Amino acid sequence: MPAAVQFIGLDELSERGIARIKELAHHYHEKIERALNNPTSLTVHVKRYNKEGTRAKYSVHAKAVAATHVFYSTKAHDWDIARTLHKAFKDLENQIEHRLHTSDQKPKRVGRNSPNPRKRGYQML
Repeated sequence: MPAAVQFIGLDELSERGIARIKELAHHYHEKIERALNNPTSLTVHVKRYNKEGTRAKYSVHAKAVAATHVFYSTKAHDWDIARTLHKAFKDLENQIEHRLHTSDQKPKRVGRNSPNPRKRGYQML
C-alpha cells in the first residue's frame, strides 16, 4: 500500500529540495501511523517566501487525518527547508501525544526493583 502523503507547493522548489521533503514526509508519516495505530493521510503544504532574494524563507503546514481526529501544524517557518519540516512534524507528534496520550499506552517497568530477566539471580517461575 503506497503511503497516503499529498504535497502542495512543490513546484516552487528545486529537485534536491523536493527529494528531501518527500524523504522526511514519508519517514514521519510512518511514525504518525504507528502513534495512531491507524492508517492516516498526510498533507504537506510548502510555501516559499523571498523568491527574488538570495535566500528563501519556507513555511510548512501539515495536516494528519486519522479516522477519529484531524491534527494541524501551522507553526513551522524557517530559512532551512529540512529544519522547517522537522518543526512541523514534531508539532504534529506533540499534538497527537497531548490529545491521545500515546506514551501512556506503552508498557513500562514498574519501579526500580521490578524483576529483570537480564540480571543475574533472576529465576523464572
